[in-house]
Amino acid sequence: MLPAVAAALTVLLAGCTVGPDYKGAPTTTSAISFKRAPDGVVATAPGVAAWWVALNDPQLTALIEAGIGNSPDLRAAQARVREARAGLTQQQRNELPKVGASAAYLRMREPDLSSLSGGSSGSSGRGPVALYLAGFDASWELDLFGGTRRAVEAASAEADASEADLADTHVQLAAEIGSAYVGLRDQQQRIAIVRKSAELEEHVLSLTEQRRERGVSSQVDVERVRTQVENTRNALIPLDAQIAESLDELALLTGREPGALDDMLKQPAPLPALPQTVAVGDPAQLLRRRPDVRAAERRLASQSAQIGEREADWFPKVTLFGSLSFSAADPGHLVRKDNLTWLGVPYLQWNAFDFGRTKAKVDQARASFDEAQAKYESTVLGALRDADVALSRYGHERENVVSLRTVEGSATRAATLTEQRYRAGTATALDWIDAERTRYTAEQNRVQSDAQLIKDYVALQKSLGLGWEGTASTQ
Repeated sequence: MLPAVAAALTVLLAGCTVGPDYKGAPTTTSAISFKRAPDGVVATAPGVAAWWVALNDPQLTALIEAGIGNSPDLRAAQARVREARAGLTQQQRNELPKVGASAAYLRMREPDLSSLSGGSSGSSGRGPVALYLAGFDASWELDLFGGTRRAVEAASAEADASEADLADTHVQLAAEIGSAYVGLRDQQQRIAIVRKSAELEEHVLSLTEQRRERGVSSQVDVERVRTQVENTRNALIPLDAQIAESLDELALLTGREPGALDDMLKQPAPLPALPQTVAVGDPAQLLRRRPDVRAAERRLASQSAQIGEREADWFPKVTLFGSLSFSAADPGHLVRKDNLTWLGVPYLQWNAFDFGRTKAKVDQARASFDEAQAKYESTVLGALRDADVALSRYGHERENVVSLRTVEGSATRAATLTEQRYRAGTATALDWIDAERTRYTAEQNRVQSDAQLIKDYVALQKSLGLGWEGTASTQ
């Protein structure tokens, strides 16, 4: 009778789930827009998440793919996803009955009770007695008020958040590799410029020495030019160190030991080519796409479900318990109807007087929800800030590149005219070197600006949350 009543009660209360129903994350205003988007940036959604494809650099693509395949950080994030999914499976299994089996063999000897009553001391009691036991037991906690369902809901949201964290790790890794690669190509181009400058200055030094021998120049002129040559040679040292650091950083980001990429990347190569236009979408698309925003929203959903999980502790818990066992002195007679013992009972547990412990847990869960909501709002604002700043930097750097190209053109023309004057004897060697150094400095500044523009492009893709679709895997 009692099991039937309990079953009916389960059906009646199956839809009873305490705690707040998650209504979604707080909405952001639809009036926001990317106010600092420069020309060449369009509001359409990005075509591909693998932004590096648009740079058309096979080595960069190979490095990012290697990082996705080998990075220890990604493997750690993948392990966290598997851990979260296993936690979800465990919570889902808590909705099912628990069934166990047991078996035992007992062998004992009864004591000599006659000696206790003054009987004959020659009696040794009964001989050894053997007993065989086997049985099954099952228990099932009825989820009358939805505590287990809320736990499953929370675990599911946490698993989703872990997957979003994995996607965010892809975003961060791809951006770091892209930035480090562009930095390497920038350093290699600048060190080539410095070497050309040193070669030119050595040539000027040789000419100045020849002119001194003819009495046209003095020893002071020679020493001044030699000082310029040494200063330029010294500029090669820090650039060499920066190149070594960039190579090791790329090796680390791709999950390899230092020096593993030296042979592959030691030859200088041009900077990647930027696309003509950049698609950024609108702020609403950004918030739906960025993995860190999605992770924050999923953790907010998890905290909401945990409130209901804690509130369920206020209500009674009903557990159905059943046991079926056999016992016999002979294993051949164990499974017989006469040796069967069974038990079935509903078990009620209710911590009606816990002196505020449950309330404290509920208050704690509500405070955690408020914290998660604040973190979500902060993540949203940070995402919008990141995109706006990245757009602003990208636009200003493009203007800077145009300006520096103009400067480089003027410096090149000035250097050419000064060389002609030197060969005509109307300008000194220092005049020529100064003009050439100005030209090389302008070229270096332009190369640095080109590289910075590409880095700003990479930072923009990172701020848009790109670099994970089609690549995330938990293996």
